[in-house]
Amino acid sequence: MAVKVTKLHSFTGHRDAVYTLQRTDQPNLFCTGSGDGMVVLWDLEKPDEGYPVARLPNSIYALHYHAPSNSLIVGHNYEGIHVLDWRNKVELGSLQLTRAAIFDIQSVDNVLFVGTGDGSVVVVDVARLTILERIRKSEKSARTIDINLRSGEMAVGYSDNHIRVYDLKTLQMKHEWLAHANSVFSVRYTPDGYYLLSGSRDARLKAWDVNTGYAPVAEVVAHMYAINHLDFSPDAKHFVTCSMDKSIKVWNAEELKLLKVIDKARHAGHGTSVNKLLWTSYQDQLLSASDDRTVTSWNINFDTSI
Repeated sequence: MAVKVTKLHSFTGHRDAVYTLQRTDQPNLFCTGSGDGMVVLWDLEKPDEGYPVARLPNSIYALHYHAPSNSLIVGHNYEGIHVLDWRNKVELGSLQLTRAAIFDIQSVDNVLFVGTGDGSVVVVDVARLTILERIRKSEKSARTIDINLRSGEMAVGYSDNHIRVYDLKTLQMKHEWLAHANSVFSVRYTPDGYYLLSGSRDARLKAWDVNTGYAPVAEVVAHMYAINHLDFSPDAKHFVTCSMDKSIKVWNAEELKLLKVIDKARHAGHGTSVNKLLWTSYQDQLLSASDDRTVTSWNINFDTSI
């Protein structure tokens, strides 16, 4: 298979590293959060224009689009969360959660799960903006969270190198294991819910079998340095990883086979760490956010005839 990569646009305007990307209810619209405290709305149809949604005093590592309320949840480091009406640029509410960093936010219906730098996963009722529970199984950061509705589980990757899996209804821990030799920066369930992929500061990509209690099934030395994030293509056939080594890599999801490397030398890619990825359903464009203060959009074409 031949994979052709085309760089489409660079989205510029942030004054610090761009740490996070988040989709909205429209496939062409996405939001960014940065070390400059800005939340900005962008349009893939108008890449030269950014629309500031909010300005906060501290850096933003985590954004989450909450579909039931069509609101954007902002993880404000050392403070808590802010709920934004992103279309009208209005804050609907805020909740003091932590004096630590906020690394990830996910949700099921009206319940938020917020991973923080003190090792907690804070469970929040988003409608009432109240804390329901704090799950703290480690003193090291809860860096990454993903939800598996098929199995009714939540996986959390920690800076103590462990992955812990919780029952979504009872919030009781079901599985716990030493997954990597360094911090776990990204966990993602495959879209069918049968496997969990994890990427770590140890540069390794691993796959775990959900149906057998998360038995290891594959391991790849995927990058030179830390794997910061991974995301699946809209058709679930491929996924991408990004790294502190400044590259993005495209993989075959079924075989964990490397298909393409996107970097500065070959594709005029990022010159510093790539922090976050978002594979949109808008013309299947891939977005990458970097320490270089930009977001880049990419077209990835898979020619199956070769």
